Amino acid sequence: MAKVKIFVDGVEIEAEEGQNVLRAALAAGIYIPHLCSHPDLESRGGCKLCVVNVEGMEGAQTSCTTIVKEGMKITTKGARLEQIRRVAMELMLAGHPHDCTSCKMYLKCELQAMMQVTNAVAGRMREVTKTTTRINTNNPLNVREMERCIACGRCIRVCQDVRGVGIYQLNKTSTNYEVYVGTEGDKSLMDADCAFCGACIEVCPTGALQDMEGVFRTDIPRQEALIPCSAQCPAHIDIPEYIRLVKEGKPTEALAVIREKVPFPHSLGKVCVRSCEGACKRTTLNDPLSIRNLKRYAAEHGDAMLWQKNSVQKPDTGKKVVVVGAGPTGLTAAFYLRKQGHDVTVYDRNEYAGGYMEYGIPMYRLSHDDVQNEVKYITDTGVNLVTNHKVNNIEELKKEGFDAIVLAMGTIAGKDAVIPGRENGHTTRAVEFLHKIAAGDKDENVCEGAKVIVLGGGNVAFDAARTSAKLGAHVELFCLEQRKDMLADDEEIEQAQEEGVVVHDGTTNLELVGTPEKLEGLRYAKINSFKFGPNGLEVDMVEGSEAVCEGDYIIFAMGQKADFEGFGIETNKFGFPVMEGTHTLPIEGVFAAGDCITGTKSVIQGIAGGRETAIEVDKYLGGDGDISETLYEREPHNPYLGKREGFNKIPREELTVTPLAERARTFNAVEQGFTEEQAHCESGRCLQCDLRCDLQRVKMWTEY
Repeated sequence: MAKVKIFVDGVEIEAEEGQNVLRAALAAGIYIPHLCSHPDLESRGGCKLCVVNVEGMEGAQTSCTTIVKEGMKITTKGARLEQIRRVAMELMLAGHPHDCTSCKMYLKCELQAMMQVTNAVAGRMREVTKTTTRINTNNPLNVREMERCIACGRCIRVCQDVRGVGIYQLNKTSTNYEVYVGTEGDKSLMDADCAFCGACIEVCPTGALQDMEGVFRTDIPRQEALIPCSAQCPAHIDIPEYIRLVKEGKPTEALAVIREKVPFPHSLGKVCVRSCEGACKRTTLNDPLSIRNLKRYAAEHGDAMLWQKNSVQKPDTGKKVVVVGAGPTGLTAAFYLRKQGHDVTVYDRNEYAGGYMEYGIPMYRLSHDDVQNEVKYITDTGVNLVTNHKVNNIEELKKEGFDAIVLAMGTIAGKDAVIPGRENGHTTRAVEFLHKIAAGDKDENVCEGAKVIVLGGGNVAFDAARTSAKLGAHVELFCLEQRKDMLADDEEIEQAQEEGVVVHDGTTNLELVGTPEKLEGLRYAKINSFKFGPNGLEVDMVEGSEAVCEGDYIIFAMGQKADFEGFGIETNKFGFPVMEGTHTLPIEGVFAAGDCITGTKSVIQGIAGGRETAIEVDKYLGGDGDISETLYEREPHNPYLGKREGFNKIPREELTVTPLAERARTFNAVEQGFTEEQAHCESGRCLQCDLRCDLQRVKMWTEY
């Protein structure tokens, strides 16, 4: 674009042809007061704060509407200009609250900054009492304190010109003709088909438009917090980007975006705990976006060619790393360390890699092929995988000449339950039971006609309960939590009940009734509440609610623990290693990650732990620790959303569930993935929170 030279307060600057004076001056670091102008919006000259004198032009000119010309001479200071700005400010302040210190925008408010620049005070003008400040201010996500509105029009312009939604407009009251920002017919934002993109809040120069408290986290940088799904994801996947690509019919590109952060997209698409969905802004409107199922769609319909082509493996470093444990944490660490150029070996005690994904999550949720296909992508990078190999101690690894050791064995042992009658036997732990079934073995106590009792309320408990039911047992499950507080996913609980599992929520286990020869059942009681105090579990039992549930086999699903026996590692009272750093043990060159240091978490948390550990180990070995990848080159986001009737009320798409008659006694997949139409509809529900980050920040006068 052609350039022109202009003079601002005697300083020669270069401006783009067709640029207005305000933007040319700001770009050159010369500040001119302004309020209604915004870098992303067309200038209208409404606030009158940006007035300047231009040689050859009569009177003061609004710099935001004055186009630069070669040799133009501009003056930004002077008594007359300061008076115009001060009067304009005082007119705005006449109807504005004086409670700056109680406003959430205090010290971040552009209006407040303008008061400092212009030395304006509200007291010189007759105070105006607004009558329109309570019109439809009760909305989800957006807080509208319209008594703070100065009618600058920024929200109207960004909604109409940038987003194409256009629900805001200037309205007038029928009595005193007071002008205010509202919607057509003063509808609520929901009824006006607001897209809830947050652009209006982002450009508002006062506290008139704010985010509802609690929508965004405050413990992380603001630009990260504005995308709550990605912020909440332990691996920080670029969720809005891959959802946008799914909507555009580009699952291959979406898969590449997902793989930038995780090497198990398909497995996560089936079993991720969906912390991202809990943070989804759309939850406040109706239901959160089905993020996990869209990830699954991308994994099942995307081609590997793109991400494999763009994936880069660094030259060999000559450093050797061993990873103990081929679960999601260990394999993730191995994958990224190999891509950093290190020689990586993974040892695992089982026949197949995958850890809990392979031996803990039942096949009807995650199949053997799903896991092994993704394991192969990791071994294809050159990771040396050795299965059926149990590591007994660190010393034997050191003798093999490894430069770094990563312990990622998971929580391979179930916790013992402290309950009278436990000593008589007839029990097992859920983690061991599920491992046995996944390995193709049988548990003779869980069979057709057996009466099985499962103790626990998490996903592991329901996995054990549903597996037992599929093997023909009559299953009853007992847990402390009330139904609404149970830790398992809602669909897991509902599907288990459909398959015949009887759920007893809000109960405490009193005794296993029976003898070493035969178990009779579980003595239990209903409870009003429970808590964990200094002396352990404390319950408030319902008087007279004791009963016995008949059963001949008990499965404990009350947590899992790591097993460091023989490793010579100092552990705390909970059985976890005493750490020197986040993933560093107080032994030279030895690191630990995943469930074995945190307790049983989730697959996605394990993957995140593997990434973090790979960074630390790479730095220890002399690398830069940069494991970031760009497997899909981003294109500039289209800021246009357009108005969609009923957009904020579109219902969530749900997966098709295999009919009960076809799944009750089989280990076939219970849920089928999205169709193309479902994926398009569901991805179209996204609020595209990341678009808000594309809006430019207005610099305060103190930054010039």
